[in-house]
Amino acid sequence: MSDRLHKTEITGESLLARLNRLDPYWGPQLVILAAILLDLSLSRKVSLINPPWVLPGLEGVALIALALASPHPRLRHTPLRRRLSLVIIGVVSAANSVSLVLLCVALLHHHAENGAALLGSGLVLWATNVLLFGVWYWLLDRGGPAARAGDDPDPPDFLFVQMSQPDYAPPGWRPRLVDYLYTSFTNATAFSPTDTMPLTATAKWMMAAQSLTALVTVGLVVARAVNIIK
Repeated sequence: MSDRLHKTEITGESLLARLNRLDPYWGPQLVILAAILLDLSLSRKVSLINPPWVLPGLEGVALIALALASPHPRLRHTPLRRRLSLVIIGVVSAANSVSLVLLCVALLHHHAENGAALLGSGLVLWATNVLLFGVWYWLLDRGGPAARAGDDPDPPDFLFVQMSQPDYAPPGWRPRLVDYLYTSFTNATAFSPTDTMPLTATAKWMMAAQSLTALVTVGLVVARAVNIIK
């Protein structure tokens, strides 16, 4: 049984290694796709453009085009591809921020008849906030995934526990997407860093912006929507 589990783990790691060689952005692309799909469930009152599927549709087309370009060896690790990735997630993040503002306006105008829909939109925006900031951290730390995989990456933007206590990490440990998503989740729930510390000004500003967004969503949006439902 143990040998079978060990072989399964090796096969899973080999598959992930092949996917990362083919396209180091495949994981974040799935996360951004999930954020785009969450946007489709938002109430019409918090949609930036009507019909509400137009903007997520355009974002999805851009994401698909970026994914199709990944197997090409000349585009896989180019600065242009990194900039395009930043543009896509920037557009999705901007749309999410505008939707949050529209949701606050809708709640302040006492749309009691849409209380349940607005509460659901608040939860969707909070979840989207976690996903997007996790990808932001993954893209920006040490100059991005391609730079982190190189021999001379930039200084770290985040201090993970495994970096300060290497005895608890496997040899050659490097943060993966799940580590950044976990950092984003804990920052959005505690409204402050937990076990991962921001080191650079960029990381501190981003974590502060996420904490503020999450605080507004939980403190104002969700609480107000619950009052409307009552």
